[in-house]
Amino acid sequence: MELLMAIVIGFLYAAGVFLMQRRNMVKFLVGLALLSHGANLLIFTAGGFTRGSPPIIPEDADVAPILHADPLPQALILTAIVISFAVLAFALILFLRAYQTTGTDDLHDLRSTDT
Repeated sequence: MELLMAIVIGFLYAAGVFLMQRRNMVKFLVGLALLSHGANLLIFTAGGFTRGSPPIIPEDADVAPILHADPLPQALILTAIVISFAVLAFALILFLRAYQTTGTDDLHDLRSTDT
């Protein structure tokens, strides 16, 4: 399962970087979203896979069971989802404003607006 997840993560990173190098703003945003999804899967995979074991310590036990789900990667992923949504929303508004000002969504044409 880890090998499959590593391949999916590599594909998401590769597609994200490829799309971020395109000239279109929409492709840049899709690439940014793919990178954030790849990062979320990487954190999830690094946390390990355990099934059917909640991260709860029973009342009569002093330590957690040997096979239990680690709640830290889940909390990190929730935080990363919120941060990536905020970054995507900011980039979308920024690109929308740039499109309204310049009338183009080509990133290479935006370099000519510095004069």
